[in-house]
Amino acid sequence: MDDAESDDTAGQPDADTATADDGDRFVVGVQVTDDQLKFVVHVPSEIDSGWRDPEAFQQLVADVTWEHLDQEATLQTIAATGEPGETVTLGHVTLQPDGTVVDAELTAPTAENSLDHR
Repeated sequence: MDDAESDDTAGQPDADTATADDGDRFVVGVQVTDDQLKFVVHVPSEIDSGWRDPEAFQQLVADVTWEHLDQEATLQTIAATGEPGETVTLGHVTLQPDGTVVDAELTAPTAENSLDHR
């Protein structure tokens, strides 16, 4: 299993935006390819102008995700059950540009459960 890496997918319709005061909602998942797993952040089409560095906020989203989920176990499950070309959605993280975590609803996939693929 290869390490997950950050990627962004701008303007995804399923990446809903909360109000500016509540922060921006980033949907997160892991994309399965033939030879790697890739951490993906779906960026809302309308995003607070305070997010100036895409790499920095993507890293923040990844950090929050892996604080809530066991990264190794999550990636092992996805590697064992995911099919190339699928993206396994883990949930969403809502953040403010200052790094404040407003909300995080994340669920690790299990081998017993049907994975939420996109």
